[in-house]
Amino acid sequence: MRLKIERPTYINFNTKSEFTIPKSEITPFRNPNSEIRNHMKLLLISNSTNPGEPYLDYPKHKIKEFLGSKHTKALFIPYAAVTFSYDDYELKVRERFREVGHDIISIHHYSDPVAAVAKADAIVVGGGNTWMLLKLLRDNRLIEPIRKKVLSGTPYIGWSAGSNVACPTIRTTNDMPVVRPSSFRAFNLIPFQINPHYLDANPEGHAGETREQRIEEFIEANPDLWVAGLREGTMFIVNDGKLELSGPRNARIFKKDKPPQELGEGDDFSFLLK
Repeated sequence: MRLKIERPTYINFNTKSEFTIPKSEITPFRNPNSEIRNHMKLLLISNSTNPGEPYLDYPKHKIKEFLGSKHTKALFIPYAAVTFSYDDYELKVRERFREVGHDIISIHHYSDPVAAVAKADAIVVGGGNTWMLLKLLRDNRLIEPIRKKVLSGTPYIGWSAGSNVACPTIRTTNDMPVVRPSSFRAFNLIPFQINPHYLDANPEGHAGETREQRIEEFIEANPDLWVAGLREGTMFIVNDGKLELSGPRNARIFKKDKPPQELGEGDDFSFLLK
């Protein structure tokens, strides 16, 4: 039996009144057309750091290759930080970027964040808590400015939460909803969902759902969307209208009524951009 998705009605127990999820939250996005997407440059990284390595160490050479040989000073978005300061976050990201001939400056130094985005040579969105990240992006009215900037060709780098917000929504994040953004809708730079840090493991004695089971729930309720489980140590690269996987592990691809697919470096991911 297929699940029938309707607009749910809930009770607000503070006011005793009913409210309905807005239609905009359950209606699929209109995706950028192929001509616009051909201008995009995206580097969407599953995780910042592998065990035992310095921060951003394993992806630093891909970051260098992605940004090119010309020195770039990117605008850094640290809003996913919750338990550490933006200044500390900026310092450790800057250290790694400078190692490969580039630099960053954090958006929290600017009194006008929208103007900072307009002048940016590249956008870098760090990981942390995806819910906090999206809330602050929305509170600072940065969703559309960043989206338009990236669609026009400005390079975008994100890891973990920064990869989540490149998707149509953040509904395939692994993070606890510590805050409530005004909407789940994100940058919609790609027409599919990413689940970063994708894990196959089902630890002995663990009675909760596996990551795959949670994604199966998502695609049951959202049958039109593809979901890519992006394992740690891997990343998606979008350039010249093409989508490629880089890294030593496969991605696991999910869609309603289709068996999960295991695809790796050199495989065809173009169907995810349609």
